[in-house]
Amino acid sequence: MTDPHALDPTRQSLWRPLRLLQASMDADIAQVYSERQIDGLRPSFVMELLRLHACGPMTIAELAESVQRTHSALSQKVAAMRKAGWVQTVVGDDARTKKVTLTDKARHVVDRLAAEWRATEAAVADLEAEVPYPLSRVVTDIERALERKSFHDRIAEKLAEDPAWG
Repeated sequence: MTDPHALDPTRQSLWRPLRLLQASMDADIAQVYSERQIDGLRPSFVMELLRLHACGPMTIAELAESVQRTHSALSQKVAAMRKAGWVQTVVGDDARTKKVTLTDKARHVVDRLAAEWRATEAAVADLEAEVPYPLSRVVTDIERALERKSFHDRIAEKLAEDPAWG
C-alpha cells in the first residue's frame, strides 16, 4: 500500500517556513494593536493607512502604484479596510473618479501606527544583527539571481523534466 504522504508534494516546502514566520510575526504585531485597543486592524493594512496619511487621498490605482501592488489586490484590500472602518471613498477631482481617504477612526491612531512601524523596523534590524545572513540580504541575492533567470523560466525548465506535466 502506498503511503499517502508520498503522494502529497505539499508535505515538503522550502517557502512555507518563511510564510509561517511572517504570519507569526504579523500575529505578534496584531497583539500589539490589541493591547492598545486598536481593534479590527490587520497588520497588512498599515502601509496603506500610513501612505494615505502622508500623501493624502488617492485613487485605488495611485495607491496601488505607491505600495507596489496590483490594482485588483488593492481594490480588495480597500474594500476590507472600508468594511473595517479605516478608509472611505469620496468623489475625486472629477465625478468619474473616487479617492480613498482615511476615516476619523484611522486618523486617531495613525501616529501610533507610525510609531509601531518604526519600532517593527528597528526590531527587524535587531533580528538581522543576530543572524549570520540577514533576510534583507537574502532578498537582494534572490532578486539578483532572478534577474539572471526568471522564476517563471526556472519553473518551466523543471516542468519540462517532469513527465507528469506532459
